[in-house]
Amino acid sequence: MSEEDIHQNNGSVVNPAPGALISMRNIWKTYQMGNQQLHALQGVTFEVHKNEYLAIIGPSGSGKSTLMNLIGCLDSPSKGQYWINGQLVSAMSDDELATIRNKEIGFVFQTFNLLSRATALHNVELPLIYAGLRAAERHEKATAALTSVELGDRVTHRPNELSGGQRQRVAIARALVNHPSILLADEPTGALDSKTSVEIMALFEKLHEEGNTIIMVTHEPDIAARAHRVITIRDGEIESDVNN
Repeated sequence: MSEEDIHQNNGSVVNPAPGALISMRNIWKTYQMGNQQLHALQGVTFEVHKNEYLAIIGPSGSGKSTLMNLIGCLDSPSKGQYWINGQLVSAMSDDELATIRNKEIGFVFQTFNLLSRATALHNVELPLIYAGLRAAERHEKATAALTSVELGDRVTHRPNELSGGQRQRVAIARALVNHPSILLADEPTGALDSKTSVEIMALFEKLHEEGNTIIMVTHEPDIAARAHRVITIRDGEIESDVNN
């Protein structure tokens, strides 16, 4: 990324907000569509502090998915600065971003993304394998993570032996097992029925009370209302940022 990309118009790097876990400054994401430019994000600026519970909501095409990919270090901004824990990730290489993802961010996806032939325990162990932990330590940490989401009695079950809500709990345990700085959830109840959705949202509240920082991306107002702060994105800009 060029200096033009990571510097503001005055040519200087702006420091992150003091004490902020996440600090986004004038974030733009622009895609070239033939002869035209599509600005998916336009000058987005906000902070997230440790132990916040934030929902990002917006209609289809609003830019919320683009913003989630940037927060999760799955993509880099076209312009602006993004800091996690004081690290300027908007200026990092792909390899550096991969390291940040494994260390700082736990992902929870709508479709669970579990290995179908692996047990719940092995699915949760996967990030620890990438981190280079030994088998005994992996087993201990993965078992503890599954117990924390009330699946301590399902460690040997495979995804097809679990309900949708239990599969999402396995995915949440996998996201938590590395003790990341941020739990990033993309439409975490999108594949669940309403009763199970309530149970999963209660679990997120419990995890927040235990000290986890949660950022949830959703298009559902009732799900966003469960968070303690809601940022609404529209046409690539922050329309509102309110505390519940």
